[in-house]
Amino acid sequence: MFRSPYLQRKWLPRWAAMAVLLFAAIQLVPFGHGHSAPPVVHEPVWNTPQTRQLAVDACYDCHSNQTQWPWYSNVAPISWLNQLDVTLGRRALNFSDWNAHPISASRIDRSIQRGSMPPFFYTPLHRSAQLTAAQKQQLIQGIEASLGASGSNP
Repeated sequence: MFRSPYLQRKWLPRWAAMAVLLFAAIQLVPFGHGHSAPPVVHEPVWNTPQTRQLAVDACYDCHSNQTQWPWYSNVAPISWLNQLDVTLGRRALNFSDWNAHPISASRIDRSIQRGSMPPFFYTPLHRSAQLTAAQKQQLIQGIEASLGASGSNP
């Protein structure tokens, strides 16, 4: 069925107004706005300051209690995704509470080598997490030297 351009122009402002109202309404959902900063309990003993800095740059926003929350992490629905990523990331690996559940260095290394960490959607907005091949290799070697095969510190 053919619709006239007049009818389309008539409904466009209504759809735009509804979209703006929906966007404003979802800002009231409380999830993702309370950014917790639990204390640092115990970090791994890093082999060098460079290894720690590479881990901070590429991993700490999701895998530590020292998350840097950017401005857009307060805007829904992005805030929901950020909160979920950090919650799941801390649950899987938390460098700030290392003794709670350390994982093997080889498991961390595999994630870096496969390119699944840091995730593809994280690096465009976090330039410091965009590691070169040489930096990835340095991080992998540093993690191995720091954590050993078992995941615990030597």
